[in-house]
Amino acid sequence: MAVDPRQIVAGVLTVTMFVMLGNMITRDHFASLPVDSDISIHSTSKQSLGNGPWIQDGASLKPCWTKPVLQEADQSQGFVTFSLTNGPEYHVSQIADAVIVARYLRATLVIPDIRESKSGDKRNFEDIYDVDNFMRSLDAVVKVAKTQPAEVSARNLVVVKVPNRVSEDYIAENIEPVFTSKGNIRLATYFPSVNMKKMKEQSNIDSIACMAMFGTLELQPEVNEVVESMVERLRTLSAKSKGQFIAVDLRVDILERKSCQGDSALKSKSCYGPEEIGMFLRKVGFNKDTTLYLTQSRWDSSLDALKDLFPKTYTKESIMPIDKKAKFLYSESSELEKVIDFYVCSESDVFVPAISGLFYANVAGKRIASEKAQILVPADIPGSSAALTDYISHYVSKKNHFAYSCFC
Repeated sequence: MAVDPRQIVAGVLTVTMFVMLGNMITRDHFASLPVDSDISIHSTSKQSLGNGPWIQDGASLKPCWTKPVLQEADQSQGFVTFSLTNGPEYHVSQIADAVIVARYLRATLVIPDIRESKSGDKRNFEDIYDVDNFMRSLDAVVKVAKTQPAEVSARNLVVVKVPNRVSEDYIAENIEPVFTSKGNIRLATYFPSVNMKKMKEQSNIDSIACMAMFGTLELQPEVNEVVESMVERLRTLSAKSKGQFIAVDLRVDILERKSCQGDSALKSKSCYGPEEIGMFLRKVGFNKDTTLYLTQSRWDSSLDALKDLFPKTYTKESIMPIDKKAKFLYSESSELEKVIDFYVCSESDVFVPAISGLFYANVAGKRIASEKAQILVPADIPGSSAALTDYISHYVSKKNHFAYSCFC
């Protein structure tokens, strides 16, 4: 089958953008900031929930946005297509940008496929997410088509690059002219930087972005069942802390690429190795009986130092139901593993990002939305403080995450 040169170019551009993103993450997106005296965290009182400095879940938050309604008469005949790539931390942002663009253009949004991070192979949206919930949540917001119409040839679609958190001005200047000329477009979202901070001034598209990021994606039943069974298993293993556990985003391959292994001194940097994470958690008061879940899929000898400090440290391989491992763990695809990690980290009682980036930022957003604001970021606080509140993520202590534009 012939391959359209424009698709090849678009693929190269997409890969290049993600490589650039990995090199552009700055310390500001990761370093924990001390809590200001005039800013209150949801709650910092210790609870009788087991041994350790566990913090109470936050106060109840409700959506601040109003669901925008699009009149049927305003719909155009054009289509906007796109793919979800690079894991669930990217999916939520890609969905938001696509919905914003399609609504602005009064176009029909085609439900995306999902592209594997490594192989580029396609899988259906419904293999991971609940397609009916997705369409229902966007009802009257933007017109949605389950499949790309036969008359819209992928070969003839113009690929348009879209910066994450796209603005109306950008759409008007760079996307609308192409759409008006061609009638149908394919979006390729790129990430100039990791930016999930709350905007100082609300824009017209914030309600759409809020609804798209926090109201559209739910796991399909089988995937959700695996996540919930793993969370339940971790709670069962955490009897001494009354069912509470910590999820740590710690992946050996990324740590090695970032040269994070082997340095046991806590510093303000973009990643932390296993021993550093163990020392940090002990420093702030978690004892050896605390249960840890790591996003690392299979055990690696570099994790032994962490297990020495916290014997109840687990990876997916050790807690996933046996009958699900062939499909979710031992397949050639890593997409389902990433999805599991994202949602387990979102449901844990405490989340510790050992690695900076969009995974940390979008897990933080999901946790804030679900009132689980216990996000601890390792850092070297002056004076060697061991107070837990000194390590609360700045997204929470400063309430500067975009999620605080959506929930109040």
